[in-house]
Amino acid sequence: MAARKLRHVTSINDLSNEEIEKVFDLAERYLEKLPDSTYPYRIGSSARDGSGHILASLFYEPSTRTRLSFESAMLRLGGQFITSADPATSSVAKGESLADTVRVISNYSDVIVLRHPRDGAARLAAEYATVPVINGGDGAHEHPTQTLCDLFTLRKENKQLRDLNVVVSGDLKGSRTIHSFVYALARFGANIMTMPAKGMGLPHHVDARLQEEFNCRPLPRHKYEDKNASIDALYVTPDKPHQLSLIPNVEFDDTADVKIRSKVDVFYVTRFQKERWAEASEEYPRIDAKFLKASKYAETSVLHPLPRVGELDIALDTDSRALYFQQAAYGVPIRMALIALLTDIAVGEQLPRFENGFDEADVTTYSQPPDLGMRCGNPNCIVHDPQERAYTRNKFTVLHRAAAKAYRLRCFYCEADIDEFVAVNTRRRKILPGEAEIGETIAEGPESLLIFADHAEAASHGFAESRSA
Repeated sequence: MAARKLRHVTSINDLSNEEIEKVFDLAERYLEKLPDSTYPYRIGSSARDGSGHILASLFYEPSTRTRLSFESAMLRLGGQFITSADPATSSVAKGESLADTVRVISNYSDVIVLRHPRDGAARLAAEYATVPVINGGDGAHEHPTQTLCDLFTLRKENKQLRDLNVVVSGDLKGSRTIHSFVYALARFGANIMTMPAKGMGLPHHVDARLQEEFNCRPLPRHKYEDKNASIDALYVTPDKPHQLSLIPNVEFDDTADVKIRSKVDVFYVTRFQKERWAEASEEYPRIDAKFLKASKYAETSVLHPLPRVGELDIALDTDSRALYFQQAAYGVPIRMALIALLTDIAVGEQLPRFENGFDEADVTTYSQPPDLGMRCGNPNCIVHDPQERAYTRNKFTVLHRAAAKAYRLRCFYCEADIDEFVAVNTRRRKILPGEAEIGETIAEGPESLLIFADHAEAASHGFAESRSA
């Protein structure tokens, strides 16, 4: 049998829509195979499919649901787990790098799940691991397996994501869960309505990806403004989906404009990410029965990744619209399925590589040593961790924006975007004045391109301004 191709899941975009559905189909099989008749959302017995397999859970941040559900999932598969859940009692306290840790732990396990406070840590781990790495949450970047639980919950409720109206509420800036969730919603054709806490809207790079990569358009405010809803922005699905819709038996009308209905199908609540911000947010939205009494919320499914800290009234727990405990319970079969598909536990073809929304010709990876040129502008990116500096590079995806006649940098690790930078041609020793010259330099080969933060920095390294033609 041919060796399986090593796959990692560091972002929800590492999985195609078809692969996500494959995860869900396998999760359904586990639920059917191992039911608990007293509580239909949990798995009440164990399989033996994963006997002899070991999961390593490396958690550099606190966790209850993610860590325990992954460990439970491996046990339910018949495997075992090893865990490092407190950095203070591991070699991290001695100064060991994440890169060295995962290289060692790869020898002890068949799959690694990582949680880390730095954005992009999962991508770094995947560079050095020799077993699959699953992102259990990295800084404010992403939390892809939480999104799998979210979408699976909606699927179990027979929610058809195409043209679904989904409100995301709270700390949209710091919530890695929200970032993975909105990417998936856009890909599957939902309409995204944002209700952020004051000053905590979607980050610029997430907004840009929704619009440019997934063609999820912001609607002019005057077309949807609702004084009672406090909606900050509304992103509408494209007329044509990128891939098949998540829920079967969905009919498409490619000629019709997107219509925003007067009802909300899903309300996704998130907590204030106090571990990321020095000061508490003012006017943080609180969702309770009074808020949800409007007719538009009559059939709304209420989701929350948990834990909650006051933004979601516990009185809603007995409301038929509340799905957050089911959502948490589905973490076990979902993670069982993902572990199985990333290892050799499940029988079937390996997962093919996901191709993103940009043409291959427009995507170039730029990579330079850490002490040469520009670093990622996100201060929480893993490249700025002193312990990881020797293991990271100034590594970006260079994205061509045809409409703007410009290029954008996207950090390989944390996926934060940089719109303003200075590019130079190392062979000609010249600062490149515009789009055309940058494109020509990229075509020469990666060794010809060097990127700096500004003209002064480029000049300090001996690069001169190009003369106008």
